[in-house]
Amino acid sequence: MTQFGFCGLSAVPVRAEASERSEMVNQLLFGETFEIIDSIGEWKLARGSLDKYEGFINEKQILHISGPEYQRLNNAERIFPKELVSVITEKKTSHGFNILFGSPLPGFTDGKMKVGDREYHLKGATMSQAKEIIPDELISTAKKYLGAPYLWGGRSPFGIDCSGFTQAVFNMNGYILGRDASYQAQQGTTLILISEAGPGDLAFFDNEEGQIIHVGMIIENEKIIHASGQVRIDKIDHHGIYNDELKKYTHKLRLIKRMIG
Repeated sequence: MTQFGFCGLSAVPVRAEASERSEMVNQLLFGETFEIIDSIGEWKLARGSLDKYEGFINEKQILHISGPEYQRLNNAERIFPKELVSVITEKKTSHGFNILFGSPLPGFTDGKMKVGDREYHLKGATMSQAKEIIPDELISTAKKYLGAPYLWGGRSPFGIDCSGFTQAVFNMNGYILGRDASYQAQQGTTLILISEAGPGDLAFFDNEEGQIIHVGMIIENEKIIHASGQVRIDKIDHHGIYNDELKKYTHKLRLIKRMIG
C-alpha cells in the first residue's frame, strides 16, 4: 500500500541509491509532499508530488502523513516565505528552525499551517503563488538567488543547480517545470530565433553528444540568469552564453522555449 510523507525539515537530500554515500540528485524543501513507493531497509523510494521525481530518502527524515492529509496539502493554496531564510516554529514543542526561500506553505493562513497533528507558526513575510506568470515577477524572483552557490541536486539559496533554479523560480510564479533540464526542454513552445526571445523565456544548452545539460532564463538586454558556479548573469547570443570574466563562450545554445503566453 502506498504511503505518504511530508518534508518537515529545512531541506532533505534525495539520493540516487539507498545509501548516505550515494549521489544527491535532488532536494525536498520544507512543506513539500511525496509518495513512498518502495523501501530498502531504512531507505524509502519517494516520488515528489511537485514533479514526480524519484529518489531515496532516509526514514529518519520523513514525517509520515495519511492519504487524505496528503491530498489536502496538495490541493491547498501555495504560500511561500518572502525572505531567503525564515524561522518557523512547531507549536507543541516550541522548536524553531530555518526554512528556505522556495519552501511551500500549503494551507498557510493567519500565520500558521497544520500538518496532521502538528501546527507550525511563521511570523515572517509571505507571498502567494502567482495566479498568472508575469515576466517582471519571474526576473524579480530569479534575482533573489544571485550568488547562490552551484550544488548538484540542490534547490535552495544555499546550493542550487541549473534546473533546480529555473524550477524554483517558475514554481513560485505558478508554473510547474520538470526537475531536470532535459525534461524542461520538452515543455513550452519552441522559438526559432533568439531575436524572438524575451524576458522569462528559457534557453537550453547541449554537449557534444547533443544532450541537454544546462538551462537558464533570459532576462533583459540580451542577458541570461543561470546557475553555473553560482547563480549569475551573463551575456547570451545565438552561439550561447558568453562569460565576460573568462572571455569565452561557456555553453552552446541548443534551443529556446517559451513557457508563458
